[in-house]
Amino acid sequence: MNSLTRTHWVAVAAVVLALLFAGAATVASAGDGGGPKTPSTDSADAGFARDMSVHHQQAVEMSFIVRERTRDEDVRRLAYDIINTQANQRGMMQGWLDMWGLSQIATDREPMEWMAKEGGDHAGHGAPAGDAMMPGMATSEQLEQLGKLSGKAAEIEYLQLMITHHNGGVAMAQGCVDLCEPGAEQELAKGMVTGQQSEVELMVSMLKKRGAQPRT
Repeated sequence: MNSLTRTHWVAVAAVVLALLFAGAATVASAGDGGGPKTPSTDSADAGFARDMSVHHQQAVEMSFIVRERTRDEDVRRLAYDIINTQANQRGMMQGWLDMWGLSQIATDREPMEWMAKEGGDHAGHGAPAGDAMMPGMATSEQLEQLGKLSGKAAEIEYLQLMITHHNGGVAMAQGCVDLCEPGAEQELAKGMVTGQQSEVELMVSMLKKRGAQPRT
């Protein structure tokens, strides 16, 4: 097994373990009358669940696009794994919001407000207060461009966009590790940090094989 394959499976294993732990913890806390209190709509827990759901949805969208634009099996396999992992995680976070009786979208709050309002080191993890973009998100123009490319050009564009996207996701997940209440969601966020950092290492190596570098 080569180093890229090992790195990839480390990422997958970390996410799977986080999902299993989070699911078990959710069931336990739901059945325990003395468990953690339900998060409020302006809590870090709710903010993270909402914003990361949107962030994950774009990763899924980009991955579907590239699977139609290349026949390279390594890139298609990576995209498939991102689709499955992040769609499952998104469903879990939306399920928590439903369980907490909170809306999936908070129209009265800016994206990343749950991090920026804390101040100090936490504000630096994500977008500043009032910024309409979450960290790492691709623009609509970049998504349109990805859909026009094919072959090696599409692979490079996807990997560059996804590295930026994952780095932003790691920052958001670390924000939840620091700010969310101890429990299933915080453990899931820890798994996201580990898994996405490993996938970034994999994607950097894949870019180098194609004579390209991550965007700065």
